[in-house]
Amino acid sequence: MTGAEALVEALRKEKARNIFGFPGGAILPVYDALYDSDIRHILMRHEQCAAHAADGYARASGLVGVCMATSGPGATNLVTGIANAYMDSSPIVAFTGQVTSTLIGKDAFQEADIVGITTPITKCSFVAKKAADIPRIVKTAFHVASSGRKGPVLVDLPKDVQAEKTDVSFDGAIDLRGYRPAYEPSVAEIAGAVNLLQQAQRPMILAGGGVITANACSDLVALAELLQAPVATTLMGKGSIPEDHFLSLGMIGMHGTASSNLLVNKADVLLAIGTRFSDRTTGKLDDFCPEAQIIHADIDVAEIGKNVRYNASVVGDAGLTLRAIYRLLVENYIRREETVWTSRVEQVKDWKQEEALPEDCLRPVKVLRVLRNLLPSDTIVTTEVGQNQMWAALYFRATQPRRFISSGGLGTMGFGFPAALGAKVACPGLPVVDIAGDGSFLMTEQDLATSIMSDIPVVVVVLNNSVLGLVAQWQRLFYNRRYSQINLGNVPDFVKLAEAYGAHGVRVETYTEFERAVKQALRTDVTTVIDVPIPMEENVFPMVPAGSPLRDILSGGAV
Repeated sequence: MTGAEALVEALRKEKARNIFGFPGGAILPVYDALYDSDIRHILMRHEQCAAHAADGYARASGLVGVCMATSGPGATNLVTGIANAYMDSSPIVAFTGQVTSTLIGKDAFQEADIVGITTPITKCSFVAKKAADIPRIVKTAFHVASSGRKGPVLVDLPKDVQAEKTDVSFDGAIDLRGYRPAYEPSVAEIAGAVNLLQQAQRPMILAGGGVITANACSDLVALAELLQAPVATTLMGKGSIPEDHFLSLGMIGMHGTASSNLLVNKADVLLAIGTRFSDRTTGKLDDFCPEAQIIHADIDVAEIGKNVRYNASVVGDAGLTLRAIYRLLVENYIRREETVWTSRVEQVKDWKQEEALPEDCLRPVKVLRVLRNLLPSDTIVTTEVGQNQMWAALYFRATQPRRFISSGGLGTMGFGFPAALGAKVACPGLPVVDIAGDGSFLMTEQDLATSIMSDIPVVVVVLNNSVLGLVAQWQRLFYNRRYSQINLGNVPDFVKLAEAYGAHGVRVETYTEFERAVKQALRTDVTTVIDVPIPMEENVFPMVPAGSPLRDILSGGAV
């Protein structure tokens, strides 16, 4: 068979049933082979959206997402989406067309060294040099993307290799020298962690995205209840513990809850699992968790001690680690009942009661609380990036894992909508809602065409303040209200924009109208865009200024 046919068959063997892509000259042999395939190809309207959709698919399903583009600008348009997946440890495989092998390095039309470009933002990259290699490369790419600390892999396919016809084999085991992900934590490391936890009077857990990736959320809750340890989460870890659980403190960090940021400074032992301690999580490093002995558990040994000091470490899968710690604690008869420390959780949660908000206009905090009450508990929510994202992280409670999907490490504007499309493809029976800002949604709104033409109905709630909201907030707080280049105006009309694509569009002015619009959107089988005007000068609070310790909380509005 041809290299292109071998690729399609290899994808089938990996159970890849959906590809998000955009064709072009250098990838045409593959698209010709896809013509006779039962694999569903979803034609995106921009390659960046293809990568984000594959990412959303992966996060919602736990499977590997697949995206595809042609050479040159098609491949480089994938880069932002690949970088986003890399920063958030999301498993995707990106296939790119490439110019004919004999033209590589000669500045041929639409040539780009995509392997060189993406080397820093992928786990690894492959170039297929002959058709017979393609089955092995595809199998390896899926294995690497989905094992260890998950992440993106790129496969570059010269056009002549796609067209080459040869005998191919789909057998053979994968043997990658030097690639041996650690899953099982060592007995000694578990014992060291348990020793600290046994001595703790004020234990606390910080859960990151690695807990969700490892499908270890029930193990997290079990350990938290055993220790009576409150749990804070990173943005990526949101949903790892139900946020209505009495031990849940919500998100920690720059826009974390007051309860998380205040209590972490009082813990005497902090078990941090599946998190890399990003700057948005820790605030000022020298003042992070000053009274605690820190146990850092992660599947990637490179993260241990990279940003934050530690007193004990565990390298391994989050699920195996949590279960091993739990077993050893139980063997040592550690089972705490409610303590003074636990009762303090509720006190800190009540540190600042919800303030009454003026009813003169729609307020994002109340909009999100109304939205939460309207949506089924298993609804998948994606977010764009900016104020909308932080409002959602703070005030839209997640009660299940893989139901809150957001761009964390890269903070990619435009991520939420294509990610929503990918999540809907992964879970067609669940409602999918993108919580958006007007600036972020405008980055990728062209893929409304994809949602209509490919029959992928989602709901987009645009919190529309007619500015780049988070930039405006920083200029308001730290630059003396010198608003520079943040005014988006009233362009476009989001209702007309949605209708131009064949979607439903509705603008709401009251909470009653918003409720009605959401209920109608959930009943319809076509994408709906709900335009929600909010005040331009609404801030996201609480907030810790960049470079400040977590205790330096700026507060205002609800907490």
